[in-house]
Amino acid sequence: MMKSFLLRDEDYQAIEIYKLILRHNRRPDNYTLPYALKACANMKKSLNLGKSIHGHGVKLGYVFDNFVGNTLIAMYSNFDEMGSAKLAFDEISRHCVISWTVLISGYVKNGDVYSARLVFDGAHLKDRGIWGAMLSGYVQNNCFKEGLELFRSMQMSGVKPNEASFVSVLCACANLGSLEIGKWVHRYVEKVKMVVGVKLGTALIDMYSKCGYLDLAEEVFDKMPRRDVICWNTMISGYAMNGNGESALRLFDEMQRSGIRPDHVTFISLFTACSYSDMAQVGLNLLHIMCNVYNIEPKSEHYGCIIDLLSRARLIEEANAIIQKMLNLGSTCEEAIAWRALLSACCSHGRADLAEAAAERLVVLERHSGAYVLLSNAYAAQGRHGEAQWIRKMMRRRGWRKHRGVALSRLTVLFMNLLLGSRHIHRWMKYLKFWRALENSWTRLIGFEPVKTDKFIIGSDMDLPH
Repeated sequence: MMKSFLLRDEDYQAIEIYKLILRHNRRPDNYTLPYALKACANMKKSLNLGKSIHGHGVKLGYVFDNFVGNTLIAMYSNFDEMGSAKLAFDEISRHCVISWTVLISGYVKNGDVYSARLVFDGAHLKDRGIWGAMLSGYVQNNCFKEGLELFRSMQMSGVKPNEASFVSVLCACANLGSLEIGKWVHRYVEKVKMVVGVKLGTALIDMYSKCGYLDLAEEVFDKMPRRDVICWNTMISGYAMNGNGESALRLFDEMQRSGIRPDHVTFISLFTACSYSDMAQVGLNLLHIMCNVYNIEPKSEHYGCIIDLLSRARLIEEANAIIQKMLNLGSTCEEAIAWRALLSACCSHGRADLAEAAAERLVVLERHSGAYVLLSNAYAAQGRHGEAQWIRKMMRRRGWRKHRGVALSRLTVLFMNLLLGSRHIHRWMKYLKFWRALENSWTRLIGFEPVKTDKFIIGSDMDLPH
């Protein structure tokens, strides 16, 4: 009965059954306890209840059991209690591969890749699941190079990768621009006649799109027998990031005709496509469709995209009108993002009048120096240096400082590192313009100028897997 409640996501009812067992003085066995622990893991603020059930397991002598111990590890990991998870792991009398895998996944889930690797290295027997958990952990925590190195070790150990492993590798390739390794994965999949499911196909599309090979991404997309909304979104996003707005819109129409309902991610990609293809009016029409046809409530990401779209077309008044209409639809944080994007656009186009109103509203929502920095820039752009200087002095009196924008410049350096080290530099160079535009877009959104540098690091591609 507890299992049936868990399958229906009725965790509270499963716990009630467990309490009923205790009230009737029945002894829970090593199958009952895991069901109760799983219910606790799924419920918020139920850590103490889980610890109480753990105590029952100690009294009954079940903590040495693999089934109970593995569930304890998973429960504590879900509550970011990795110390207790490790203790539960140590209490298990004989560790099975699932025990190692669950503990690795727990560390990965909580962002501790270093501890996960220590557990991985200590595993006496590494099956495909353990390798996959560690590989996925590296990719989930943006350790892409380490993920590819682990994949190489996995091959040398004679462990055959499965679909999940290939998805992780392709994700790493997409983020590193490692086209050759991505192509090798694709050839391997075709050689062993592995079925290209939705997840694997989407990963291939994403990898080819981010490496600039839209023709290969389209080929994978067209051959897929079944596509979910994530797959459609990935292909639309591929067109958007490569500046092909018309193809993105064409695919969106095809998506609707196929009966796939778009979600909020679909429209973020479409707004981005319109922004980089100078199709402001089309973007506004899509906003109307999103809100009135699909009843999708605009979020902060949509605000940023729309303001960027309109500001690129110098439609600052329209951008202000959009924000005024959306004020009561989002949270304070989302409203602040919209005002910050408008303020940055006003600075770029010298609209100090609207910049003042946006800055006043933004200061109410966010009490830090970002709004004043942008307003000062707007005054300076219009030659109103006295007012710009007054704002700077006011910031100094309040102890506010403008922080240097270093993150974006580091991204640019990383991008150029990959670009100059690539064997396909002629294909990469045409995307430098897109990268610069993306950097400028984020600058407008967060409200700070990046540090400019002409120095780039030359890297080298990772060797192809054998």
